[in-house]
Amino acid sequence: MNYIGSKRKLVSWIENEIKSFVGEDLSEKVFCDIFAGTGTIGRRFKTQVKKVIANDLEHYSYILNKNYIQNNDALDDKLLRIEELNALDVEENGFIYRHYALGSGSKRQYFSDINAKKIDTIREQIEQWYKTKEIGTQMYTFLLASLLESADKVANTASVYGSFLKKLKASAKEIMCLEAADFSTHTKEHTVFKQDANALIHTIRGDILYIDPPYNQRQYGLYYHILNTISQYDDFEPQGKTGLRTYTRSNYCKTKKVYESFETLIANADFEYIFVSYNSEGHMSKEEIKNIMQKYGTYSVQTKEHRRFDAGTTFEYLHVIKKEQ
Repeated sequence: MNYIGSKRKLVSWIENEIKSFVGEDLSEKVFCDIFAGTGTIGRRFKTQVKKVIANDLEHYSYILNKNYIQNNDALDDKLLRIEELNALDVEENGFIYRHYALGSGSKRQYFSDINAKKIDTIREQIEQWYKTKEIGTQMYTFLLASLLESADKVANTASVYGSFLKKLKASAKEIMCLEAADFSTHTKEHTVFKQDANALIHTIRGDILYIDPPYNQRQYGLYYHILNTISQYDDFEPQGKTGLRTYTRSNYCKTKKVYESFETLIANADFEYIFVSYNSEGHMSKEEIKNIMQKYGTYSVQTKEHRRFDAGTTFEYLHVIKKEQ
């Protein structure tokens, strides 16, 4: 999935830097990714640590991380379920079709008519199976994660859902095929939360805290609202040209509130090591982050040049402290 701020291309660098400070053997460590997004970082550490704690306020992120981080059961019949869903006859009047495809009379073209109908049909069947207890929570989150990623591949957008394209692009014309959002099995029990990070930090503790907050005014609830709608599949009246749902704007996206929120998070973190990924184009400067973090432990920073989401070049900083207890 194309995702603003994704660390997919940086994950190996981040892993190596974390191990250079903490050590190669992480088997007894509790690792927390408190702004988890699509779960790229937590997935890398899932099989290496004693426990992963993943958290994100967005519901689509919660579902993805429940699948990729918390799911451990092999789910032997998962591919059979995928086949059953792909074989369903499409419904004609589901929520996504009514509000996010042109054929229903909507002026929004996030999906082709057939793909909108397939999304509705599959989403409704997953919910029915879950409500009748034909499937359990692990299968439910696996199937929802699979639907989110499969729908994203045929979305008629320029990668984010802040707007749709006027004409169907080539990938949006393809008929959606549900594909498995696979995950690694593990004997340890991991935990996924859907909370405000500054509230959650008071109730958790561990060894390694990885912080990758929003770094500018982009609000993920706005840019990925369709994924929230597919995952929640609730009844609401979409607003405006793009069919927005109500969303919460993070303090980390607000210039006047980000500093206080960030320092509060660092101050209340009961973790020995804290690693903060932050872009060189963010609300907080490199020096401002340093000034906050060095109050609470021994500080250093690592730098990596890389290509941005929009193909430009930028710098990623990995700020580090070993926190004074």
